[in-house]
Amino acid sequence: MHQCWLLILALCSASVGAAEIKVGVPLPRMDMVKEGTHHWLRYVRNGEVNTPVDIWTREVRLLPAGMQIRQRWDGINSSVVMLDSRFDKDTFKPRTHQRIREKEGKRTVEDYDFASLEPTFNFETDIEFLQALPLAAGYEASIMFYHPGGAAPARYTWKVVGSETIQGPQGAVDCWLLTTDYNRPGSVAKFWLAKATQLLVRQEATAPDGKIIVKALID
Repeated sequence: MHQCWLLILALCSASVGAAEIKVGVPLPRMDMVKEGTHHWLRYVRNGEVNTPVDIWTREVRLLPAGMQIRQRWDGINSSVVMLDSRFDKDTFKPRTHQRIREKEGKRTVEDYDFASLEPTFNFETDIEFLQALPLAAGYEASIMFYHPGGAAPARYTWKVVGSETIQGPQGAVDCWLLTTDYNRPGSVAKFWLAKATQLLVRQEATAPDGKIIVKALID
């Protein structure tokens, strides 16, 4: 009997762990993902020096048969990268993905079809995907992501580690602070998502050389 009670106490005190997000299951806060366009400034911080990299545009569109996220990076060297990602409404189950690169008059197009892959989400839509999760104090999510053209799909964990109020484009914003190590122990990437909208306000990640890569919401 004593051992039975010890087992019960151990189970009760054990960590619940990360929620495993399954592909094809409706996401709790998909209504947070709104149609519209937002821009972020990407720059590199090295000590007190900030060096701009590009303007990052993300546009969400509702389609008759699903949803679409279009992305564009306009760099300071006149290079342009564009992505077109399509997925099922309510579940974020990916369908197709296209990458277009333009540089010095040369245009390359790469197409990806997720139908041939094991069940996975598109890593290129991670910012909107996080918007659709039930963020709260202590929440953790384990997500199977695949980066089109990259290595095999893998699970990544995001954790809500606290709350912070930071400056946004129109003043102070109360945010959830999330972190992930992208499966690289010892590294950490931080995401500040507005509590009211779960929109990304800021992201910071430390590069191997110690420089900090920053994405800051413009509008």
